[in-house]
Amino acid sequence: MRVFKNAEFISCEDQNRIFKYLVEKDGKILFSGDPLPEEFKSCESVDLKNRCVLPAFGDTHMHFSSFAYFNSGLDCRDAGDFAELGERIRACIDRRKKEKVILGFGCSAHTVSEKKLPDRHDLDRMTDRPLMIVKYDGHAAVGNSALIAQMPAAILSDPGFDQDTGWFYLNAFYLAVNRITASVSLPALFKNLIAGSDYLARRGIALVHTAEGVGFPLDLDVDFMRFANRGLPPKFQVFFQTMDVKKVQRRKLPRIGGCFANALDGCFGSEDAALKTPYTNNPKNRGTLFYSQAAVNDFAIQANRAGLQIAMHAIGDAAIDQALAAFEAALADFPRSDHRHIIIHADLMDEAAIARAAKLNLCIALQTPFLYWPQEPVEYLQRILGQRVENLIPLKSMLTAGITIAGGSDAPCTLPDPVGGIYAACNHPNANESVSVLDALRMHTSSCAKLSFDDNTRGTLTNGKLADFVVLDQNPLQTPVEKLNAIPVEALYLKGEKYEGQGDRSIGSLLMDSVRNRFGT
Repeated sequence: MRVFKNAEFISCEDQNRIFKYLVEKDGKILFSGDPLPEEFKSCESVDLKNRCVLPAFGDTHMHFSSFAYFNSGLDCRDAGDFAELGERIRACIDRRKKEKVILGFGCSAHTVSEKKLPDRHDLDRMTDRPLMIVKYDGHAAVGNSALIAQMPAAILSDPGFDQDTGWFYLNAFYLAVNRITASVSLPALFKNLIAGSDYLARRGIALVHTAEGVGFPLDLDVDFMRFANRGLPPKFQVFFQTMDVKKVQRRKLPRIGGCFANALDGCFGSEDAALKTPYTNNPKNRGTLFYSQAAVNDFAIQANRAGLQIAMHAIGDAAIDQALAAFEAALADFPRSDHRHIIIHADLMDEAAIARAAKLNLCIALQTPFLYWPQEPVEYLQRILGQRVENLIPLKSMLTAGITIAGGSDAPCTLPDPVGGIYAACNHPNANESVSVLDALRMHTSSCAKLSFDDNTRGTLTNGKLADFVVLDQNPLQTPVEKLNAIPVEALYLKGEKYEGQGDRSIGSLLMDSVRNRFGT
């Protein structure tokens, strides 16, 4: 039993409390409040040195296996031009000499001086080793000639592959990435997962909703994450990205969905997010709906009847309308009072869509870092969307309507950073859609737990819940909103124990912990 003291604790409960003492026993919160009861005054104490304590952060949408892979490899996000990109590629090759293919992430036309995406010929000038770089939004990739020469005819003949530029789109993209990641060894995969979970913990994240089921053959990423989850420090809730309900039932998972197979449209970066009126820069383009309404309805009805929680990617307003219609059909067919179905992203939610989502009691897993995304800057969004950019990610309107909204990163698209997400939520480019600091904190703590049915055990500093909390250098409630992103995360405590990192933890240790926790030994 330990007493944590000398801090400002913010509970993030519905009726928020600020208090001075927290008592932990057996990994759970035994007492929280003021004053400290006499019975605890002789217990071991931990002095938090005038810091601020919040419930540990959550991230309600990322692709953790992909993030972990790129976190340990080639990150192209901040390259200022093609020359610097080439330097990064060659440095990565020097570090990873044994790898047959180099896979990078994050190229954007908006962050390089050339103001264009690289094509196969640009990459050929950088290296003759097989190389593929995934676009910053995670929906397409470009390969050099050496990489393309290794691809089978079935991929190169797919309509999604552009021979001239070397770009892979849609199904060709998924097939190509699956082929590359199949060559990753199990030791390398688990090493990446360990390093990736350390990255999350350093940013105070203890709960992750990870969308898996793409990028690895035979859906191995789903099964790896289900197994590794028992040995890694954060809690991972796996969303299987598939429309095959039976696949999910065979694995006895309670939830289905995410992006990719469950993406109803594309993204703004490829100008294929589905819109009800054309893109401002192209009156012939309304984006793309990847499925018919009948197909989405059929999926939602089957999954809802099976008692699964459903999550679907919808960015443009036409895709959001399609998701809403599918959820309406599913819940009319088989009403459920506490389904917690999710729309992921929901970037262009108009007033009517917000009202429909609130009536259905839907949840929204959104990404406020998109509001300040160098790889997809507001100037670009204004060019393709016009005045619609003012209604991008309408946080305040959603909250006012009573919708549960929770924050995330969509990593590897943006790097997991709850403090940055809180800053963006409180500094929305449209000031009318900014939220209070306390609401932003809840978006990254209690609401995250609610979206995965974890709110009985985590998400708030409440007696009986897990003693998972994050220590900040200063109190966000007393910090000017424009300075919120400067608050450092000082420590993460999991079940009352300070997280010190996994260091050079062996693969065997992870496997043993996973087995031990699986069988309770």
